[in-house]
Amino acid sequence: MDFLRPASWREALEAKATHPDATPIAGGTDVMVEINFDHRRPTTLLDLTGIDELASWSEHDGRLRIGAGLPYTRLINELGERLPGLAIASRTVGSPQIRNRGTLGGNLGSASPAGDGHPPLLASDAEIEVESVRGTRMLPATEFFTGVKRNALAEDELIAAVHIAPATGAQQFSKVGTRNAMVIAVCTFAVALHPEQRRVGTGLGSAAPTPRRALAAEEFIAGELDGLWESPRPLADSVLERFGKLVADASSPIDDVRGTADYRRHALSVMARRTLQWVWKDHCSGRQECA
Repeated sequence: MDFLRPASWREALEAKATHPDATPIAGGTDVMVEINFDHRRPTTLLDLTGIDELASWSEHDGRLRIGAGLPYTRLINELGERLPGLAIASRTVGSPQIRNRGTLGGNLGSASPAGDGHPPLLASDAEIEVESVRGTRMLPATEFFTGVKRNALAEDELIAAVHIAPATGAQQFSKVGTRNAMVIAVCTFAVALHPEQRRVGTGLGSAAPTPRRALAAEEFIAGELDGLWESPRPLADSVLERFGKLVADASSPIDDVRGTADYRRHALSVMARRTLQWVWKDHCSGRQECA
């Protein structure tokens, strides 16, 4: 196995162009596990840990640019108030040691349907910045995932950053696992209110071949909330039930060692109802109509 350690982002892009089969490694929390269990044997590893610019974030034109190498711990501590949904999801990743090493870029690179960071990115209309020596392009999160552990990267491209707008409304994330921590998700769900757009964003994880949005559920709840954004009132149980059912209907889960397809659908409907109720309660907070 060859090991490449570029000293700059430009060197990394050139190395990837020269060695398109190279597997990028940042935190190594996914790649090293696969190597240790002999599930994967890359011909070349491309170490990105020495590239400081990947482990930084900035703000441009009202959107946050999160470097692909920014560890979860820093994301939580430095951006948690501005990206609450993504921060909640990041807190469910592994252990403190894994969160100190693991990165959002690595999560995207693995493209697992169970990646905890993916549903909040979908719910918040994030874009993925990918780059090669040929140039840079932006991919909507909805177009990034192409199959089980497959993404839309060309063979010479690397993930540079995630672009996402700070939250303008309440956000939530919920995860079901076989235990409370250090576990791959049975299923996950993220929801984000976008008051300025009068809509609700959603994201499902570990419930289909790729992370996905529940578009019918988004359309339904947008109609139900029409006229309520400025004068909110509690949502009827029937609205919450319907939203949950539409979220479950958007999934296409499988039976596996972590859970059955039927259980995943049921869990998604429950998580969708609860998280929608939580974010709407936050939106209503302090208003007489919601008392």
